[in-house]
Amino acid sequence: MTVTLDQPLELPCGATLKNRLGKSAMSETLGTTDNRVTAKLTRLYRAWARGGTGLSVTGNVMIDRRALGEPCNVVLEDRRDMDRLKAWARAGRENGTHLWMQINHPGKQAPAALNRETVSPSAVPFSDPNLKRFFHVPRALTVAEIEDLVRRFGETAALAKEAGFSGVQIHGAHGYLVSQFLSPRHNRREDAYGGSAENRRRFVLEVYDEIRRRVGDDFPVSIKLNSADFQKGGFTEEESLAVVEALDARGIDLIEISGGTYEAPRMAGQGQRESTRRREAYFLSYAEQVRSRVKVPLMVTGGFRSREGMAAALEDGATDVIGLARPLVLDPAFSNRLLAGEDAVSAVAPIRTGIRAVDNAAMMEVSWYTLQLARIARGKAPLADAGGLSSLVKVAGLIGWRRLRMGRLRAG
Repeated sequence: MTVTLDQPLELPCGATLKNRLGKSAMSETLGTTDNRVTAKLTRLYRAWARGGTGLSVTGNVMIDRRALGEPCNVVLEDRRDMDRLKAWARAGRENGTHLWMQINHPGKQAPAALNRETVSPSAVPFSDPNLKRFFHVPRALTVAEIEDLVRRFGETAALAKEAGFSGVQIHGAHGYLVSQFLSPRHNRREDAYGGSAENRRRFVLEVYDEIRRRVGDDFPVSIKLNSADFQKGGFTEEESLAVVEALDARGIDLIEISGGTYEAPRMAGQGQRESTRRREAYFLSYAEQVRSRVKVPLMVTGGFRSREGMAAALEDGATDVIGLARPLVLDPAFSNRLLAGEDAVSAVAPIRTGIRAVDNAAMMEVSWYTLQLARIARGKAPLADAGGLSSLVKVAGLIGWRRLRMGRLRAG
C-alpha cells in the first residue's frame, strides 16, 4: 500500500498521528531569563498547529536548572509553571496536532557563561579549540548523580503529561548527555555505565524505563537518536542500530533519526555527499538499515524541501514521518500546502554573508532562524530577506544581555 503525506499513523502505544508531517525540535530560547514558560511559546506552537503539521516536538526542555544549554531554556523540575504549561499544551494541540515535549540535559555541552560547572560521563573536554574556550572541562558524574538524572527525566515527563502534552521525546542526539553516554569518545567510564557498548547504552535504557514507568503504556515516548557522531572514536552506525533494537524491544513509539555533534554538525547538512542531497534527507540510508531490522515507526529529519522528495521517502518505506524544521520557520503553514496537493518546494537556502569565517560558522544560520522564531512568537510573519550577519550580531547582543541578566539572578 502506498503511504501518502495525509495518511494517519498509529503508534505502538495506540495513539494516532493525523498525518505524516512532523515538526522537529528547534531551540526557541523563548523562556524567561529565569527559565520559565512564556506566552511566546504558546503563540509559536499555535501557529504550527494551525499550519497543518501532525506532530510538533518542542525545543529542548531542561530537566535540571543547574545544567542549561542556552539562555532562556525552559526548565521543568516542578509544578510552579503548570498553568502556563497547560496553555502551551492547549495551543500546540489545536487542530488535532500532537505536541510532544523534548526533554534534555546538555552534559558537557553546557556553556561556561551559563553554568558554574558541567558534568558528563567522563572528564573529557572538547577537542576543538574554537569550542573549548566556551565550555568548562566537565566533571565525571557519580553513580548517585546518574541515578538522580534518571529520576529527573521521569519527573519531567510526568509533569509534561500532567500539563497536557500528548507525548515526550528523549533528546539522545547531537552530543548532549544521553549521546555522550553512548559514545566511546566521551564515555570512558569503567563501571556499569561504560566500557562495553552494552554498558554505554545502560543510561538511555534506564531513562526510557523510568519515563515509561511514570507516564504509562498508552502515552507516546520517543527518542531523537544519532545515526553516528561522525567523529573519530565516536558512536558508530552499528552501535546506533544496537540501541534502536534495544529500544524497539522495550516498546518505544517513534525514533527520530539525526546525527552529529557540536564538533561535527552533520544535522545542519555539513559534509553531506551529493548523492545524499539528491535524495534530500540527510539520513535516509541509515533509516533503510534500521527498517531492515525493526518495525518501530521512524521519523527522518534534515534536508527535506520538496513534496516530491517527501513522497518518495514515504513510498520507499525508509521513513514513516517526514521531519521538518527550517521549512516550517519560513512558512508555518507549509504543511497545509503540502497536504492540499500543491507541488510545494520550501524556500530554505543557505544564509550567506560573503565573509568565509562567518559563513562557515553554524552559529550564523542558527542566529538567523532564532530571530525568525521570535517573530512568529510575536505574531509577525518571518522575514525571509533578513541579513545573515546582522542576525548574528543581533542574537549575539541578545544572548549577552540574557547571560548578564541570568548572572544577576544567580547572584541574588
